[in-house]
Amino acid sequence: MRHTHPAQDARHVIDVRRLTKRYGRTTAVDALTFTVRQGRVTGFLGPNGAGKSTTMRMLLGLDRPTHGEALFDGKPYCDLPEPLRHVGALLDATATQAGRTARNHLTWLARTNRIPRRRVEEVLDVVGLHSAADQRTRTFSLGMAQRLGIAAALLGDPEVLLLDEPVNGLDPEGVRWIRTLLRTFAAEGRTVFVSSHLMSEMAVTADHLVVIGRGRLLADADLSEFVRDGEESLEDAFFRLTSGGGSDA
Repeated sequence: MRHTHPAQDARHVIDVRRLTKRYGRTTAVDALTFTVRQGRVTGFLGPNGAGKSTTMRMLLGLDRPTHGEALFDGKPYCDLPEPLRHVGALLDATATQAGRTARNHLTWLARTNRIPRRRVEEVLDVVGLHSAADQRTRTFSLGMAQRLGIAAALLGDPEVLLLDEPVNGLDPEGVRWIRTLLRTFAAEGRTVFVSSHLMSEMAVTADHLVVIGRGRLLADADLSEFVRDGEESLEDAFFRLTSGGGSDA
């Protein structure tokens, strides 16, 4: 069941200000500005190539903006002390050392962020990987890798979750589990920013939507406003907004 929408004056946790990324003559992200408030799930939508992944990489300091800035509570990600305690992120579930076990991977992350060892066991239980904790990650299916990536994002018990396509490779049970996890996280007053291609999931998970096309902001609105108060599906509203926008940004 959807929880009550937070007040409009809820704290801005993520501030994106005129964020721009150019590669030569190609502009991947173009003066993008939006905020993400605490206590709700904000969906990040756009056609393939719209600039979503580039935006998320800039949020985490993995790509340097050509112009503009992205801040978490007023600070760039790179200035956060022990960042896993503040922001939990999943961009690429396969980005682990293949020879490490799941437990070793999480233990290494915990040590580098001064997170208690017991937290490793807790998140392995949360994501349903405890029985596979001593398997090397090279043997993991995509769904298992996704669960490990989410475990890493949860490791520091952060106030912010930033996830790129978190349901990739998950079976229907796993998709439902992710949905519940995100809703619960937001209901606790934390902040969720999630990119997804699955309109059906965003329709039942997100409170608010940020939609981009060709690197530019197309919409920044509550879900109910975006779908015209229930008169159309999220998928219909999305294609209405992005049709003709192309996907080569």
